[in-house]
Amino acid sequence: MKKAKRFAALVLTIAMSASLAACSQSSSSSSKAASDASAETSSSAKTASSASSSGAVKTITDGTLTMSTNAEFEPFEYRDSGKIVGIDVEIANKIADKLGLELKINDVEFASLIMELQTNKCDFVAAGMTATDDRRKNVDFSDPYFDASQAIIVPKGSAIKSRTDLNGKNVGVQQGTTGDTFCTNEDGTSDIKVASVKRYNKGSDAISDLINGRIDAVVIDNFPATKFVQKNSDKLVKLDDSLTSEQYAIAVQKGNTALLDQINEVLKEMKSSGELDQIIEKYQSSLTGE
Repeated sequence: MKKAKRFAALVLTIAMSASLAACSQSSSSSSKAASDASAETSSSAKTASSASSSGAVKTITDGTLTMSTNAEFEPFEYRDSGKIVGIDVEIANKIADKLGLELKINDVEFASLIMELQTNKCDFVAAGMTATDDRRKNVDFSDPYFDASQAIIVPKGSAIKSRTDLNGKNVGVQQGTTGDTFCTNEDGTSDIKVASVKRYNKGSDAISDLINGRIDAVVIDNFPATKFVQKNSDKLVKLDDSLTSEQYAIAVQKGNTALLDQINEVLKEMKSSGELDQIIEKYQSSLTGE
């Protein structure tokens, strides 16, 4: 009888020990699961925070930064072996890299660029565009990144020797440019009064008409003017006298301060490091052959 009682007590002790061990293991597993869940939540929170930080800039297409330009404006944007390259493209790639986005480029007529922004077809415009008060009514501009001028191209032997000689002449311009605005002179503020203005979608078409004697001069930005004259050095010259002086900037939709701030930060970094000057000098050298 005593042996039976001892045996029953031993069985009970073993059972209780097993139960305690199971409870301890269950508690440990629950604690580990709770810890893992907490870590996962923390990780998710960090990811969400990171996404929120980079997601301050909203783009028209997820994962893509879309730029609109007119690839007829060497050396700022032009086609080389079918690919759009140039000063503005290199700047745009820097902006896209900073935002961790892929750059996409729309090539449209210059006169359509501001409409591209207003109709959500692009995130920004980089096209050797001058920041004018009239354009500021429709877009916001970045800090300027290039000092430019409107150059005057004439045939060799032309009687036009200075900007004032454009008075009463027939002038070709690229539609929508500041050269177009100045020569068309709708507000009557220009000091030069040309006889007529012929507007072209492409600067190269204006040059063709100039060579063929259909117009007296072409007014276009200095850099592309240099290239046009270089290609036609036996027929054309660029005057030392400029028509206007101006500054290029990048355009974004009105009120898009998040993207504008990022663009200005990239421009500031490129200026302070000297990278922007190096890019401009590289393309300037390609124009002059130096």
